[in-house]
Amino acid sequence: MLHAHSHVAMLGWVYLIIYFLVVHFFIPKEKSQKPIYNRLFWLTQFSVIGMMIAFPIQGYALFSILFSTLHIILSYVFCRLVWKDCASEKSPSQRLLLVAVLFMMLSTLGVWCLGPAVSTLGKQSAFYQIAIQFFLHFQFNGWFILAVLALFLKQFQNKIDEVKFKKFYYAVIISVMLTLAFPVRWFVENNILNVINALGVLIQLGAFIYFYKMLKPELSHFKNTLDKTAKIVYGLALCSLFLKVGIQLLTIIPNLAEVSHQIRNFVIGFIHLTMLGIITGFLFGILLQNKFLSERSSVLRVGLVSFVFGYITTEIVLFLQGIYFYLGYGLIPLYHQIIFGLSLFLVFGLFMIIISLLKTKKQELMT
Repeated sequence: MLHAHSHVAMLGWVYLIIYFLVVHFFIPKEKSQKPIYNRLFWLTQFSVIGMMIAFPIQGYALFSILFSTLHIILSYVFCRLVWKDCASEKSPSQRLLLVAVLFMMLSTLGVWCLGPAVSTLGKQSAFYQIAIQFFLHFQFNGWFILAVLALFLKQFQNKIDEVKFKKFYYAVIISVMLTLAFPVRWFVENNILNVINALGVLIQLGAFIYFYKMLKPELSHFKNTLDKTAKIVYGLALCSLFLKVGIQLLTIIPNLAEVSHQIRNFVIGFIHLTMLGIITGFLFGILLQNKFLSERSSVLRVGLVSFVFGYITTEIVLFLQGIYFYLGYGLIPLYHQIIFGLSLFLVFGLFMIIISLLKTKKQELMT
């Protein structure tokens, strides 16, 4: 169930919506209308549905591995199309997108290493665990976040300071490479890895300071183009992004770095901060800003409020429980029931968003 949840969240939601937005914003219209983009999308959808069914039934076994492998091969085709058909101008957003695509391809090396790791050293080996962390690190921090930021920068219509962008661009690439040392440190005891991670985290902090300075001259005008709902969603995404950077700064402290891995609540809270707060926040903001989601829909607003409430409250409870464990206080009374109840707001919110989309589509067809 856990594998099904994580794969569908990453490859069913994030990957596919980034696929759509990249084709919409970065691929010229005459190229994006090629049949291959539509066929590739539905084949990718098929591979995700296959994983969603296979993982709960058999775990990592024949069919789940086949569907996972199919998805990777299809993602290579997508990468090739993006590099081939992307608009020729080298704008900041385009350069960030292309390096995100490279990180996506790099991440899959971790998957290809899983077979040899299991056959030679077993699933409990450091090699196997590092291969998984390699994949996850470059998927989240390299592919997903940089692709989402590329889509976000596209909304500024290339009004970006080139000098500041280059500083951000190179700093964020270096930080992604260096911070891989943090999850590797969980399985390989070497103080040099602590130093590398600390350097990567500090460079990442500098990168996002440049990110803010780069956007600052345009922010007031940008805010004026947004409705209230989009402002809230974008604000949530930006706050989550800088909270993530702040949490990673804490991993410089050796004791906290060790605790962040040992206490599962911190791990889940950090993953959800990235997936639901940063990535989904930016994606919802882009969809609202470009009218793919109708801000006039009261059903949509209820859905987004419910989703945001569920996200914030589950994050508070997850990290609070982690702090309880760290201080030796044990389990919060009714912790699992509370998490379950608050998670329902996420499900209800997404359900309302889908209803809003279907109603909008129906109205368009009627008119």
